[in-house]
Amino acid sequence: MSEKTPFSLSAALIVKNEEKNIRRCLESIRWIRDIVVYDSGSTDKTPDICRAYGCRLFEGEWLGFGPAKQFAVSQTLHDWVLVIDADEEVSPELKEEILAVIENPVFDGYRIRRLSYYLGRLIRHSGWNRDDTLRLFHKERGHFNDKQVHESVQILSGSIGKIESPLYHYTYPDINTHLRKISHYTDLAAESAVRQGKRSVLFLAFIKADFKFFKMYFLQAGFLDGWEGLILASVSAFGVFLKYVKISRLSRGKKV
Repeated sequence: MSEKTPFSLSAALIVKNEEKNIRRCLESIRWIRDIVVYDSGSTDKTPDICRAYGCRLFEGEWLGFGPAKQFAVSQTLHDWVLVIDADEEVSPELKEEILAVIENPVFDGYRIRRLSYYLGRLIRHSGWNRDDTLRLFHKERGHFNDKQVHESVQILSGSIGKIESPLYHYTYPDINTHLRKISHYTDLAAESAVRQGKRSVLFLAFIKADFKFFKMYFLQAGFLDGWEGLILASVSAFGVFLKYVKISRLSRGKKV
């Protein structure tokens, strides 16, 4: 492996109040010399931790997930960028595979297999077992879309490959954390939907939530994930219900 390889890669991430997660994340990518962090208003020790790891820290207002990540990518020094979240961890196997890919890239972007933990349990079903996310790409051929939530990388020209080594994702350590994230995400999703002219009714909220639970727990075999699978399907269904309720109220000019 060439000693120059790590210098051809940057990492980019966005953060806000992630002091409980960020050390694990940064420790797993400290072999990447150029790490760009965009902080949208942390009030905890997140900025100090990032500086201690030598990250190049940018601070500003909340831009939305897509625009914020694209801003971080735009500040990187190298052509190839690994985008990672604060609650994720690059496995040693993934590190080696990334280095091999960067040394002799065949594709313009790479999807990475992500393994997620929920309430401390590795979720092997529930629809989370097919989580391949495009995180490594040449920044001249790909960029993030401008979605406020559920953002993704778009490869403008070229082809996409896949990396099998895992990226570990530590989602929600407790139910309260999940519920707080749902409240925030559904606010963003509902506001975006209403701006696009979408409408909803309460009956639709029930239908969508019921189908979400049925899909995750039965069709995607969430029952094989034990109690955590049941809780995940239930809370996820509640999130869908809340999203459509908020769309209904916002579209009628009411507060959520």
